[in-house]
Amino acid sequence: MVKDSYLVGLIGSGIGPSLSPALHEREADRQGLRYVYRLIDIDTLGVPPEAVGDLVRAARDLGFDGLNITHPCKQLVIEHLDALAPQAEALGAVNTVVFEGGRAIGHNTDVTGFAASFARGLPDASLERVVQLGAGGAGAAVAHATLTLGAERVTIVDALGDRAADLADGLNRHFGVGRAAAGTPDQLGRLLGSADGVVHATPTGMAAHPGLPFAAELLHPGLWVAEVVYRPLETELLRAARGVGCATLDGGGMAVFQAADAFRLFTGREPGSGRMLADFSEIVAESSVGEAV
Repeated sequence: MVKDSYLVGLIGSGIGPSLSPALHEREADRQGLRYVYRLIDIDTLGVPPEAVGDLVRAARDLGFDGLNITHPCKQLVIEHLDALAPQAEALGAVNTVVFEGGRAIGHNTDVTGFAASFARGLPDASLERVVQLGAGGAGAAVAHATLTLGAERVTIVDALGDRAADLADGLNRHFGVGRAAAGTPDQLGRLLGSADGVVHATPTGMAAHPGLPFAAELLHPGLWVAEVVYRPLETELLRAARGVGCATLDGGGMAVFQAADAFRLFTGREPGSGRMLADFSEIVAESSVGEAV
């Protein structure tokens, strides 16, 4: 059935400054759609991340067409869904839920979003040895994307050692033995010293979580640095990396491409990714504070 009216939303913590509503609604306006994008902030509601299941059910009952899911609910939401798309199932993380015939179907557009952004922003980057910080929902997605892009080996470092080990095990099952490994924060100096690049996929650097995820002294000019955080667009990590001559990739491209892929899932219509990239640049120029997708 062809529709011209959509109600969608975003569930997460500290999402007030998210650019997702503007990105979706501007593209919908160009396509002649009535499209309302609501923020459902668990902090504002005063509920824990574990309430995500209740929020998903409420949105379905209220007639929402779909939801985006962000930190810290991308993994918690899974048990409350009726089915998962293959990629979301492989990842164990969901960032997009589509309501179809009363059922809630989980998808993940972070993978395709990061892959498209990386191919566009760091097309010549060496992918022999990659270090990734963060093994949460976003971390699972970007690790899959990095290996899909051709990385020979990705070492996952997380403050929770078991989480890093579990993600590495899952990656090895999916991509082949030896493609992923788990590391610990105290090994970062050695790991980064011999790495081609580092992907940062933790909340550190967001407006609500300022700071560096590791000591700036560990950066070196031979390292490329890719960031998942997009608000602020220039995190402390990217600023430090540029200062020592690293090639860098901010989180803006991932934010746009994952939004475009989610828009396609919600509406069945083809988004204009180029137009959405231009929207993003314009919106960021108009706004000086922010958070992450």
